[in-house]
Amino acid sequence: MTEQDSHFEIAIIGSGPAGFTAAIYATRGGASTALFGGMAPGGQLLQTMEIENYPGFVDPVVGADLMSNMLRQVTRLGAKVFQDSITGLDLSARPFRLKAGSGKDYTADAVILATGAQARWLGTPSEEKYKGKGVSGCATCDGFFYRGKEVCVIGGGDTAAEDTLFLTKFAAKVYLVHRRDQLRASFRLQEKLKANPKVEIIYDHIPEEFTGEAKLSAVNLKNVKTGAIRRLDVTGAFIAIGHTPATGLVKDKLKLDEGGYVVTDEKTATSVPGVYAAGDVMDTRYKQAVVAAGTGCKAALEALAFIEAGDAHS
Repeated sequence: MTEQDSHFEIAIIGSGPAGFTAAIYATRGGASTALFGGMAPGGQLLQTMEIENYPGFVDPVVGADLMSNMLRQVTRLGAKVFQDSITGLDLSARPFRLKAGSGKDYTADAVILATGAQARWLGTPSEEKYKGKGVSGCATCDGFFYRGKEVCVIGGGDTAAEDTLFLTKFAAKVYLVHRRDQLRASFRLQEKLKANPKVEIIYDHIPEEFTGEAKLSAVNLKNVKTGAIRRLDVTGAFIAIGHTPATGLVKDKLKLDEGGYVVTDEKTATSVPGVYAAGDVMDTRYKQAVVAAGTGCKAALEALAFIEAGDAHS
């Protein structure tokens, strides 16, 4: 591989909506662009059966189909897409150096980190069985499908409380299940939960088993103090115990917040000039494909401006 083949003006690490959108704007902005998407480009949306809230799709779109369209789009525009993962990143000097899992080395004048975040799961076999069939990690993505139904939320922090309140817009009843005898959510959110007639908080319980035929129909809860089992007849269970941002690659190289997310300014710039972050790896709040795409756009435009300003080799 020649030096010309291994150097790009903009390298994008990650292939969800943020990474693909960054590649679209970077390529159309005239930059030689590489996107490192791993073996299965598409990110978390590959696991999403139906997306109803992505603009431009009248009918629900399967997540894998949406990402396949984005992949074809960036390829058509001229971005170089590698089905390879970046395992090492040297941000100490420009051009930045990237080491791929295949053993190849690359350099780039600007880097956009779009590695995403994974919803934390309970890790039980029955949870895995019903993922996408009643068990979800995203209330704002899937809550609409449970209009008039009874659902539960697992967790006790602000995210769990916010998800519970959001779901009351659709569901007939929402159970909030927490393993301790008090929630960790803010006082304001707890007051809202207590004031909502659709909400029932179940303390000192953990999910023991998710059950049902083809789809979820009940969750068996275990009392952590007595061991007693309580059956909840629900068709939806939302796991809200947090997210883990994929920042292992930059742990000691970029400034991270206490949750491990990349810290950026309003222009997506990180603590290292020429390095930008987009999508769930820097988004502590929204976790939406359209928001990720928007930050990917911003990151690419900022990277293009950085290169054009002549800062890339300074």
